[in-house]
Amino acid sequence: MNTELNESQQAAEAQKPKKGGTAAKIIAAVLLSACLVASLGLNIYQAVVPNRKSADFIDYILERIAEEEEKENEYIEDGFKVGGEYEIRSTTHISDAYKSGDDSQLSEEDKKTLSMAEDVLDEVIEEGMSDYQKEEAVYKWLVDNIGQGRGGAISRPGMERSAFTPYGVLSSRSAVCVGYATTFRLFMNMLGMDCHIVHNEYHSWDLVQLDGDWYHVDVYSDSHGVLYGNFNMTDEVAKNGHNWDESALPEAKSVKHTPAVRNGIEVEGILEVPAALKEAMDGRNGALFFKFQNALSEQDMAMADFLAGSLEQVLGGMLEESYYFRAAWYPGEGDSYILGLLMESRSVEEEPEGIDAASPEGRKIIQAIAAAFDIDPAAPGVGPDEPLEYFPVGGIAAGGKIITSDGPATQWDAIVP
Repeated sequence: MNTELNESQQAAEAQKPKKGGTAAKIIAAVLLSACLVASLGLNIYQAVVPNRKSADFIDYILERIAEEEEKENEYIEDGFKVGGEYEIRSTTHISDAYKSGDDSQLSEEDKKTLSMAEDVLDEVIEEGMSDYQKEEAVYKWLVDNIGQGRGGAISRPGMERSAFTPYGVLSSRSAVCVGYATTFRLFMNMLGMDCHIVHNEYHSWDLVQLDGDWYHVDVYSDSHGVLYGNFNMTDEVAKNGHNWDESALPEAKSVKHTPAVRNGIEVEGILEVPAALKEAMDGRNGALFFKFQNALSEQDMAMADFLAGSLEQVLGGMLEESYYFRAAWYPGEGDSYILGLLMESRSVEEEPEGIDAASPEGRKIIQAIAAAFDIDPAAPGVGPDEPLEYFPVGGIAAGGKIITSDGPATQWDAIVP
């Protein structure tokens, strides 16, 4: 029995939980929990850190993309080629040399450019002038002294047939639009005024700052058009004949220094315009602007339209063939409008000065050619006492045809066997 009792007690004891095992299990559970927490933390860390790195990397890529897009959309001034040919080149180093008085770092060509530009400023700038007066003086000089690009039949070393740099413009006194724009900008920078070159794919002009406001200036157009026709324009006026990326450049919205406001002739009403126009134009080519003392009604606007059409017919018969008349409204101060009446020069090419067939030099050349080729110096169809106006001036084409100045090619079989 004792044996059975002992076995029963042993079995009962075996069924009781052991204190040491429970503590171990508790410790093990805690350790397991700690491991689970640690593992979870590691997983979270491993998830968060790469995600953070990925986010940083994505932010970096987005920033780079934004930078590249900004570069692509950035307005390019210097280095841009108008018409794919005429490059806008920086002249800051020349204007800086002028302002510092030190040209030692300039190339020989840039020194010559600086010297020619200084001569112009010495000629047109007077002490006490305002920035507007300085700008206007430079603008007038360029209109009066720089013509459209033109070259001879034979190019010369260093001669730009279509001048697009200030050096070419000031030395040849001729320019394409880029030449006018860069030369005007050079002068403005030399005089301490900020100036940008505005351009599209085929044309360029300037945007100059006066008293904190910006104005468009297209010297090229006015050089063979009408004075003040494209001078100190607002964006609103410039849009009538120009287009550009408006987001890339400052707004030009002030009328303070526009010719319409500064040079406007004050009249009481529309009916006073004809007499004021006759008195002011004095047979000259130019732009005349008329301010009205009272706000214009719709009836006044209609009368102005009829007036412009009538003046166009009358002046068309009075002005030379190389001129034409047009009218336009310009913004005035406040909500007012100013009537501009412009008599503009037509684009008429002047005959280049030089030697022609009727000149003594021309005849000597013709005689020398005739003697060399054993032909009659009188040329075909032209008598010996008549001017040799049909002698070839453009060269001899294949088959013995002569390229004449103002008529069809003439056969001259003696030239080409």
